[in-house]
Amino acid sequence: MPSQVIMPKLSDAMEEGRLLQWLKKEGDRVQGGDVLASIETDKAEIELESFGAGVLRKILVAEGETVPVGKVIAIVAEPDEDISSLVGAAASAAPAKAEVKTSAPPAPAPPKVEAKAPPAPTAPAAESGWIPASPIARRMARDAGVDLAKITGSGPGGRILERDIEAFLGAKAQQMGGAEVPAGEREFEDKELSTIRKTIALRMTQSKAPIPHFTVTVEADMGEAQHLRGSLNAVDPTAEKLSINHILIKAVALALKRHPLVNAAFANGKARLFTKVHIGVAVALEDGLIVPVIRDCDRKSLGEIAREAKGLIERARGKKLRPEEYSGGTFAISNLGMYDVVEFTAVIDPAHGAILAVGAVEEKPVVLNGQIVVRQRMRLTGSFDHRIIDGAMGAKFLQDVKKILENPVQLLL
Repeated sequence: MPSQVIMPKLSDAMEEGRLLQWLKKEGDRVQGGDVLASIETDKAEIELESFGAGVLRKILVAEGETVPVGKVIAIVAEPDEDISSLVGAAASAAPAKAEVKTSAPPAPAPPKVEAKAPPAPTAPAAESGWIPASPIARRMARDAGVDLAKITGSGPGGRILERDIEAFLGAKAQQMGGAEVPAGEREFEDKELSTIRKTIALRMTQSKAPIPHFTVTVEADMGEAQHLRGSLNAVDPTAEKLSINHILIKAVALALKRHPLVNAAFANGKARLFTKVHIGVAVALEDGLIVPVIRDCDRKSLGEIAREAKGLIERARGKKLRPEEYSGGTFAISNLGMYDVVEFTAVIDPAHGAILAVGAVEEKPVVLNGQIVVRQRMRLTGSFDHRIIDGAMGAKFLQDVKKILENPVQLLL
């Protein structure tokens, strides 16, 4: 029987998605699990798979179009099946709103993208010629203003890959050589926001306007933590190297277990206390940022945290994260120390009650036992939702984070 391909909801915050490219044409036969299209969500680029088998009979959303979650984007059916009623229903029906859960499960399982009901027609691919390309290659071409029709793909079936875009851009740059580019033709340029950047804008507005933030800053001596890091990294040269960020994640996780009221969020007029510690770590991307989540940080060793963090960060930068890898966090850390930032204030995600901003470790003179000595110091600034966390609670939490970092043997217990 006919099946309808819908724009899936791949995270709690996702409200719409952009159809980047159809990887199948109308008339192509598909099997369950075949990739139909690539879509851009609020967090990543995802390949959309079909649940049903049959022929891609009707494409209802054009490449580049942004549609709400639940909207039918195509129909899969056998050639002799009547789909006219489905096409008509899709054109007239309002997209179904996905249910919003009031409870906070650890992390939703990533839905396998399903084929369900279709909306209004458009099939420009048939007119302009279907060009197979990977999601990353398509995004690179879009960002560089390159027409995919001008590029020869080196992948299977002539599919354009990331390396093809890089080669094309490199050759184009060589051809231009020293050619002069006219200046002053425009005083400004309007750049379309990516789906990720639109989501960030919305979420930050939702956060900064209604959430009464307050911030607290402490400065921790990182000498012992640095010594522990060096010692552990020397034990096994082949193991994943520990960073200060890994040590910080574990220290924050232990402090959250001691201060459960900070591991919380304001929800429906109540303080929602999370029973597990899932820490999100902000990762900068070209067009925004994403916060992959390391789960049960309090119960994992430093080595486990290091290995898991590396994989998540690599997938985040490649826009390959699965929905359950960037949702369900209970607290977040944003570290700008690698940019020589010594102190800043981070904005709380509306789904959390707090966030920790981390500065660079810097050598500075301090008074220790009446003597001026040079020590390695790092500033930590916590932003807290004052509706559920007061000043003393935030200060005590940061005080414990500082104590753990200054006596890091606790991280090994």
